[in-house]
Amino acid sequence: MHFGLSKSAGHTAAWRISIWSTLAFAVGSVILFLFLQRFASHEIQRRTDAWLSGEVETLGDVAERTPKNALYDRIVDEVAELATKEVPLELQAGGDPNQSVFFIETGSDNRLKLWAGRGDSSAFLRAITHTQITPGTPADVTVPGYSYQFRVTSLVLPAGDRIFLGLSAAHDVHVLRRLSVRLFSICLAVVVMGFIVVFFATKRMLDRVHRITRTANRIGQHDLRSRVPEVKGSDEIAQLARTLNRMLDRIENSVNQLHTITNSLAHDLRSPLMAIRGKLELALLADHESSLEEPIASALEEVDRLSDFLTKSLDVAEANADALHLSKVPVDLDELLRSMVDLYEPSLTERGLNVLVRSPAALIVFADAALLHRMLANLLDNAIKHLPPGTTINIQLQVLPEFGRLEIEDDGPGFPPEVVDRPFEKYVKGKRSTGSGLGLAFVEAVVRAHGGQIKAFNRPRGGACIFIDLPLTVRDPYAESTFAPAPTSVPGN
Repeated sequence: MHFGLSKSAGHTAAWRISIWSTLAFAVGSVILFLFLQRFASHEIQRRTDAWLSGEVETLGDVAERTPKNALYDRIVDEVAELATKEVPLELQAGGDPNQSVFFIETGSDNRLKLWAGRGDSSAFLRAITHTQITPGTPADVTVPGYSYQFRVTSLVLPAGDRIFLGLSAAHDVHVLRRLSVRLFSICLAVVVMGFIVVFFATKRMLDRVHRITRTANRIGQHDLRSRVPEVKGSDEIAQLARTLNRMLDRIENSVNQLHTITNSLAHDLRSPLMAIRGKLELALLADHESSLEEPIASALEEVDRLSDFLTKSLDVAEANADALHLSKVPVDLDELLRSMVDLYEPSLTERGLNVLVRSPAALIVFADAALLHRMLANLLDNAIKHLPPGTTINIQLQVLPEFGRLEIEDDGPGFPPEVVDRPFEKYVKGKRSTGSGLGLAFVEAVVRAHGGQIKAFNRPRGGACIFIDLPLTVRDPYAESTFAPAPTSVPGN
């Protein structure tokens, strides 16, 4: 069964995201279109009203200053005719009566005194008479027989006469139409371009996700080395790829650890199991009950050693896979160390080893107390197993700026040549060692799980040295690396 992301599904997602994004673009473009159209209409009307107001003031001034004689009508008519020709309209040249400017002067009795314009003056006069026009405030007037309204302004002369100047809205309508068409074309182009950009950007992103999914589907039980393709950058897809690869690294490491443990257990368990079987068979063949004690005791020792080996193997594997469950609490490392030394004192004395402990009054670290207890037990067990009688072990604690340091050194023979370069590697042990090679590997795993550091080496003057740094609970800038003058001593034989 295939659960991968198909190509059509990726395209469907790209189309869906693109359509929703285009819809958002379209809504925004419509709002922008309406706003710009309204703004343009307002500006065009404002400029028209300004021209009308200025021209009607000029015509009123001419009419007021021109003597009322036989030439009055002719002079005012000529000035009005000139005013109509001052309108910078390219549509004026077409001769369309809908695109005209007219001038009307009426007496106080609303009778026509002067007319300048195209067409029948009576139609304009009736339209003006039936429309309430406030002097100085332009108004829209509908004239019968004309497709477009006229924008008309008026002025009252001192003699009581009124003059009216009107401008057809045809040009404004044509300008707004052309502007609307262009704005609509621009908005449509923006929407289409937005759709194309979003579609290809989304498709490219989903193609990367598809490659990651396809690679993840190929990763199976026998192909843990495959990794999803990574690209440069810090976007979400790149972070997803890097996160998946880190997860795959951990999975591969865990599986390799499992394979290693399985192989090691299959190899290392064979000898103790055979030994236990042989000793139990001797116990069954023994004639006297007293002869059962030795093989049974030896078998129990082998069982204990086998149990310890299994426990350490699993713990080290779990720690290397970053799967240790830690219950971190403040732990007094000084108190724990002294209690462990007291616990191992009989064994150390029997082995002929001297232990000197130096530490501050208290050294609080943030760690799992049970794991620290087992870690110290492993270190002391190693000392008992591998150091010759008469060796002195110096253990001291120090307070560093961020860590609490446990330093263990001895004046024994040091690490064997086959161990010194890789003391923390699993199953690595000296030729004469009877251990499992897991003691220091477990110590290193515990330290690493706590976020600490460990280092082991042979001293130039002889003997081995181990440094273990564990995080402090609280930093104490005034803490000093001072030691008590009277060390605790466990004498040997």
